[in-house]
Amino acid sequence: MNALAKPSATEVAKPAADTKAEIARYTGAEKAAIILMCLGDSAKALWSTMEEDEIKEVSQAMSSLGLVPAANVEALVIEFVTKLSGSGSLMGSFEQTQRMLSAFLPKEKVETLMEEIRGPAGRNIWDKLANVNETVLASYLKNEYPQTVAVVLAKVRPEHAAKVLGELPEEFAAECVQRMLAMEPVQREILEKIELTLRTEFMSNLARTSKRDSHEMMAEIFNNFDRATEGRFIAALEDRSRDSADRIRALMFVFEDLNKLDAGGVQTLLRSVDKADLAIALKGASDALRTLFFSNMSERGGKILKEEMAGMGPVRLKDVDAAQTRMVAIAKDLAARGEIVLSDGKAEDELIY
Repeated sequence: MNALAKPSATEVAKPAADTKAEIARYTGAEKAAIILMCLGDSAKALWSTMEEDEIKEVSQAMSSLGLVPAANVEALVIEFVTKLSGSGSLMGSFEQTQRMLSAFLPKEKVETLMEEIRGPAGRNIWDKLANVNETVLASYLKNEYPQTVAVVLAKVRPEHAAKVLGELPEEFAAECVQRMLAMEPVQREILEKIELTLRTEFMSNLARTSKRDSHEMMAEIFNNFDRATEGRFIAALEDRSRDSADRIRALMFVFEDLNKLDAGGVQTLLRSVDKADLAIALKGASDALRTLFFSNMSERGGKILKEEMAGMGPVRLKDVDAAQTRMVAIAKDLAARGEIVLSDGKAEDELIY
């Protein structure tokens, strides 16, 4: 990673106009190579989406880059962020994806793949519906016949059906409940017709209109920076777009946000993390966060951990950042599986006891 070495005093003092002129000379492959080098291991998913000739082109560019001044790296990342945040956002579409896949895959394979990516994740249409926001689903179903809605709600998970019913107009919801109570086994032909309608009219439209906020994506990327790099890019972005910087900062989930975990969440996380990572991560934690973790450990366990932290002496900041990042990743994974709740401070995330 010598290409990302700290800039000299001359490089730091270089005027913005010179930096802009320099990065304009980089080819697309060279710019991609620099961004991928910044992301490090986090770029694995991006590499896996490239064609072999693209990997070759970017790899060749990467191997011949030489020294890339930190000012240039910073300018390129800001350029990348600005394009994603503004009207120049890069956005694929369902149709473009299907056309691209059709160029080199059999029709049957393309149809199978597109079915998988048409809507929210799931093995079949009912799994997919379970991942659709209840307000969105109710907005679609309120225009259908009560009998059709009854069939749909009978097929999804009870907890999701309850949320959808709560979003429907009261009289219409009552009619749907009545139909569900009186419903007999649905003929296979009718069920297939409903599935087809949901797939073609609802899920595909949902996939076309759904747009992942570019700030969410950048927040995930920033979460993978070390502390110094994150601070540098946030500061640079603030100079160009304070609103984007504020939005990204608000969307980022950082180690100190673990303070929002309840006691059960902390204990679940403690059972899942590597004890060596825990000791290093807490070396760089606030007093409040340390207290939260120690208060959810046994007296003996807490004593052992404190002794281990005291015995390791000074720890490099980059090692602390790496350990904290791994713990945050585990916390996010546990939250995705529903084992803990990561609150973002919104009212609906408050816990009532």
